[in-house]
Amino acid sequence: MTKKIIEREKISLNQSQTKLLISGWGDKIIKNSEVEKITYISDGLKIKGYLAYPKNFTGKNFPCVMWNRGGYLDKGAIDKFTARGMYGQIASLGYCVFASQYRGNAGSEGKEELGGNDVNDILNLMEAAKEVPFADSDNWAMEGWSRGGMMTYLTLLRNKNFWENYGYPKCAILVAAISNVEDYAKEKPDMMERYINIVGKNNYDEEIKKRSVMGLAENLPDIPYLMVHGGKDETVSVQQTLKIAEKFNEIGRKYRLVIFEDGDHYLKNYRKEMGNLRKEWLDKYLKRV
Repeated sequence: MTKKIIEREKISLNQSQTKLLISGWGDKIIKNSEVEKITYISDGLKIKGYLAYPKNFTGKNFPCVMWNRGGYLDKGAIDKFTARGMYGQIASLGYCVFASQYRGNAGSEGKEELGGNDVNDILNLMEAAKEVPFADSDNWAMEGWSRGGMMTYLTLLRNKNFWENYGYPKCAILVAAISNVEDYAKEKPDMMERYINIVGKNNYDEEIKKRSVMGLAENLPDIPYLMVHGGKDETVSVQQTLKIAEKFNEIGRKYRLVIFEDGDHYLKNYRKEMGNLRKEWLDKYLKRV
């Protein structure tokens, strides 16, 4: 059987980077986790991404977290320093983390599609997780920020046969997620232009609806959703989260809504609080073997 993960390389930081990492994330991340840059195959394309896992483990299968990045092209791409801190933090809690840079981004082959076939890059990475012996690849959560929140929603909507055979994730975490791409593009003319460049002007209305979970929410799996947003987010309006929460009320989806009143798009002043929310949610819903 042909392997999907074709390259793995542990991230190593120099002394000054390590000190900076410890000052920002704490020394437990260095002591208790490893983070690797990986290359894997998705639809025949070589895609870049990351794998993080607890350090010094023996004989354990760790629940998995699929972490979906935001941004467009290399804006929002996760560099190795950020990956070592962010994914290392989650891994240090006892989870195996997988993350894709998506096609057309950060050295990956293919073209950026902003919620088109690049959703397959997430599904294919979940399949690739079966090649990691210490990953409990039947036991997943998904987390997505901004565009990555949109990607999380679209992944949960994509390919019902895949999920019926695979089993839906046990829970999802959405932070500053784009739930209505139509409204978002109207508010951000540069994003509308990007979508038109990707899908074409004639296909724009049809394709943008396919990327907007607001009109498709009834098809989302009945799993618990943690939805978080900064009240002063100037990149993605907090209304994107408030309105999908209203929709979840209508259709009876289980969710928790947290708004940090003074929070920006990246929740810079709420890193600790966000970390605690994540830990609580993952520990509650992901079973351990």
